[in-house]
Amino acid sequence: MGVLDRFRLDGKVAVVTGASSGLGVAFAKALAEAGADLVLGARREERLPETGKLVEAAGRKYAYRKTDVTKPEDCDALIALAIEKFGKADILVNNAGVGTAVPATRETPEAFRSVIDVNLMGAYWMAQAFARANKDGGVIVNISSILGIKPQGLPQAAYASSKAGLIGLTRDLAAQWTGRKKIRVNALAPGFFPSEMSDELPKDMVEMLKMFTPAGRLGEPEELAATLIWLVSDASSYVTGITVPVDGGLVMP
Repeated sequence: MGVLDRFRLDGKVAVVTGASSGLGVAFAKALAEAGADLVLGARREERLPETGKLVEAAGRKYAYRKTDVTKPEDCDALIALAIEKFGKADILVNNAGVGTAVPATRETPEAFRSVIDVNLMGAYWMAQAFARANKDGGVIVNISSILGIKPQGLPQAAYASSKAGLIGLTRDLAAQWTGRKKIRVNALAPGFFPSEMSDELPKDMVEMLKMFTPAGRLGEPEELAATLIWLVSDASSYVTGITVPVDGGLVMP
């Protein structure tokens, strides 16, 4: 196998949560372009066919289902759909997530729990469903954040806690499953990319973030998606349990 062939995903089936918008759409498109068929999940089911058109444009097939990752039964059903339509699930991208920006003294218990429920617990339920159904090994990539590594001046206790928790979950699942189940588990920690969440930030804050980023700009979704392809492909077959920042240098030591 040549080195570039290791990045191909021909014959693979990838499951992507949070595939209705933003980075989830970019991930689905890149996975299809690399050769994978897609199974798409999101709470906003009506948007998933638009993502599916990008998959079909790349010459691949897709299936989709309304999925609330806070419900373990929805997670089981999304993996079951992959097996029903394509006979297997090789790749799981735990991308579904929500964010808040609330000062810590004002955040309600309900708001804090809701973020943890989606970002951390939802990823765990999806990983469980994937691992239980997987017979031949596979790859999980959890989408964390640089806020799980280092604060960035934003009041995001719930979000940062959930994303830091994902990094710990990634390490533990990698330790449990890489050898025994042949499932590699890694995480991506995006910096600031155009998305629905970043669109809610004040423009002056976005400009300040650019100023403090060594690269001097926000990231492009395709740059993050390319790193995802490395992590889910045979190009990273000896890589497990790590978190890869893709952030223009924001969290460098």
